[in-house]
Amino acid sequence: MGSITVQTGAAGTADGRRREQRGWYFYDWACSVYSTSVLTVFLGPYLTSVTKAAADDEGFVHPFGIPVSAGSFFAYTVSLSVIAAVLLMPLVSAVADRTGRKKPLLGAFAYLGALATACMFFLDGDRYLLGGVLLIVANASQSVAAMLSNAFLPQISTPEERDAVSSKGWAFGYAAGALMLVLNLVLYTMHDSFGLTESVAVRICLASAGVWWGVFALIPLRRLRDRRVEVTEASASAPRRLLETLRDMRRHPLTLGFLLAYLVYNDGIQTVISQAAIFGSEELGLEQSTLITAVLLVQVLAVAGALALGRIARRYGAKRTVLGSLAAWTLVVGTAYFMPSGNAVWFFALASGIGLVMGGSQALSRSLFSHLIPPGKEAEYFAAYEISDRGTSWLGPLVFGLTYQLTGSYRDAIISLVIFFALGFLLLARIPVRRAVAEAGNTVPEKL
Repeated sequence: MGSITVQTGAAGTADGRRREQRGWYFYDWACSVYSTSVLTVFLGPYLTSVTKAAADDEGFVHPFGIPVSAGSFFAYTVSLSVIAAVLLMPLVSAVADRTGRKKPLLGAFAYLGALATACMFFLDGDRYLLGGVLLIVANASQSVAAMLSNAFLPQISTPEERDAVSSKGWAFGYAAGALMLVLNLVLYTMHDSFGLTESVAVRICLASAGVWWGVFALIPLRRLRDRRVEVTEASASAPRRLLETLRDMRRHPLTLGFLLAYLVYNDGIQTVISQAAIFGSEELGLEQSTLITAVLLVQVLAVAGALALGRIARRYGAKRTVLGSLAAWTLVVGTAYFMPSGNAVWFFALASGIGLVMGGSQALSRSLFSHLIPPGKEAEYFAAYEISDRGTSWLGPLVFGLTYQLTGSYRDAIISLVIFFALGFLLLARIPVRRAVAEAGNTVPEKL
């Protein structure tokens, strides 16, 4: 037996909580530009072009002697970064729990990720290995820092405030992503007017996301505060406690079944988000400015889609609404296979479909899962939820990359993702969620 830390809750005055909450919102504002500008828009197509410049006559690069198709390098690197994050999160959470010092750890990983992102300015020529290393460091750091930031939510808000505080942070992130994309779009489309080459403009866009991340991370690091901890006897480490939670989940097989369904279809969602820019640039031959505009459209419509699906869920229930969104995802991805090359209008239509279903399907999945958690185990189950989520999100990019390497077609690669939505739909449809809520010991809502 070892020790764990028990942290104080959302104590303090209302003014004090609001000050911390406003600071906490700014971490989403700081880091979301990485996900939007770097991972979703610029890095995939640009790193792929750098990798192709380093490829041999057969289109392969050989990192550490391993033959890799230049077109698959980005997808494989994303998978490696997720695996690195999954290995780090239990170790970092154990240190955070034992010491109660989440803020220094948040700062360390936020600035490690911001520095790696800023260093992408030096990604030129055929330096594909540098790009791969920086992507792994930045993406893994972003995941770990996000986990630490989320851990502050119960401490800076009362139960009654939590939904509103969480939603505002989410909105801050989308707003920052949209604003940075507008600035990126101006710089990229007018790079000649600024005396810049296209390559330099892209590298500035990548590096500026790191600078933005680092500058605005100062606000939450100044306003958030670590809580005093008390030591009690319990399991010694976060990995040990995670295993205990997973063993407890076996007593609630319907909850575990929902978690499996979510992990499958959410993997498809995350892969579409990270690989759509490569599909648009490499397969459809679209300009970078078109891709940026499409992602900006997704950012705006994701908020509207989440609100719309929330209204639908109040009438038809969350499970039916999520199932409907998965059917829509299948239709959207299937339509992408038949898209004509060079047609921006059709790509904007695809982006609109993604935006309308993306935010709502993820938000409703989280709320639906919350009904399936036994009372008093919310933190434990959501910790397992987050780590398990990260643990499987390497599979979609791997399938995407392997399909391209085997077929040489990004159309085949994108259509391969349909299996994630179809299988997730079938797994979710089989779960009697009303019985699952009752068996978890919770009150069954009228609409579910």
